[in-house]
Amino acid sequence: MKHLLLLRHAKSSWANPELADIDRPLNKRGKRGATAVGRWMRENGWIPDAALVSAARRTRETWERLELPGTPELRDDLYDAGPEALLAALRAARDDKVQLIGHNPGIGALAHRLAVAAPGHPRFEDYPTAGLAVLAFDIADWAALPEGGGAVVAFLTPHDLAEA
Repeated sequence: MKHLLLLRHAKSSWANPELADIDRPLNKRGKRGATAVGRWMRENGWIPDAALVSAARRTRETWERLELPGTPELRDDLYDAGPEALLAALRAARDDKVQLIGHNPGIGALAHRLAVAAPGHPRFEDYPTAGLAVLAFDIADWAALPEGGGAVVAFLTPHDLAEA
């Protein structure tokens, strides 16, 4: 059994229009959201064995705010990557529980391609910032990762956690 923790980066700042997109940091709401998602992950035992993280500043800061153990693999090829590139990265993974932190529209499109069925959550369709899907796959090796083969164990947003 393999588990994927598919996370879109938290809310980023547009305050400095001179920054390149890859260099945009998290804003205050993003920092709070990533911290809340990390707390939920720790409280519910969803600690990844490995993390594949886009090299963008906002994805790196999202990882840091999760406060999870380990060191992420920062990857330039995941910055603004589409679902094909994300699938390729996952199919090369070796650990049982893998986290992938990236950007929309790639993350949302990948979630839709991998899920057997969409969860009942109203925000799954647009996959908001700091949206997290936990998917389970009945496979022994990530190389066999099937499209449409993942059971959605959980899907949540920071907004859901703020209401709890």
